Amino acid sequence: MGEVLFHGSEYLIEQPVYGKGAKTNDYGRGFYCTQNIELAKEWACAKNQDGYVNQYEIDMSDLSVLDLNDPEYSILNWLAVLADNRTYWQNGSIAEEAKKYIQENFLIDIDRYDIIKGYRADDSYFSFAQDFVMGAISLQKLSEAMRLGKLGEQVVLKSQRAFGRIEYKGSESVSASEYYLKKAARDREARKEYRRSKKSQADIREIFILDIMREGMKHGDPRL
Repeated sequence: MGEVLFHGSEYLIEQPVYGKGAKTNDYGRGFYCTQNIELAKEWACAKNQDGYVNQYEIDMSDLSVLDLNDPEYSILNWLAVLADNRTYWQNGSIAEEAKKYIQENFLIDIDRYDIIKGYRADDSYFSFAQDFVMGAISLQKLSEAMRLGKLGEQVVLKSQRAFGRIEYKGSESVSASEYYLKKAARDREARKEYRRSKKSQADIREIFILDIMREGMKHGDPRL
């Protein structure tokens, strides 16, 4: 018995095609899914148009899976992968240096994996990440922010091997009148909680990007 995955889209997709998709997505080219059908329905209506949620099954038993939410990794590993793929970032000397430092010291070679699991950088979450890179919030505040909207994980098929394992099980239509509103409400709640968290008093032990750079922290540093 394989794992069930859902893909929200404007289209019915019976056979996902390897090599499609934008290079500038969170984890580069791939087929982006979730194990949460409600999230998939929201993503299907992201443009405020009716869409479809496509259901699949995949056997991952002998596939190489990188789970960026595993305790072995930190939010900085996720951020490094994001920085390596997403092209639009705020300008500024600190942001540019920080982005470069994170990539040099926390980037994982995702090309070695068949499947990637990790956070999805929706608009609000990408803005939280940019705030951290600009030095506006601490690492602890960023980690907290990423949990605020109950975003869940996305599961991304990266290799031909993974695409060969996915099996289409069916689709259902999704109404934008219901699920676009749910997506917008989730985003508003995440931003509201983020603003509240940002205003809370900082702990002296919180770590900011300049601390990480000055102290030469790297992947696996116990201080992180």
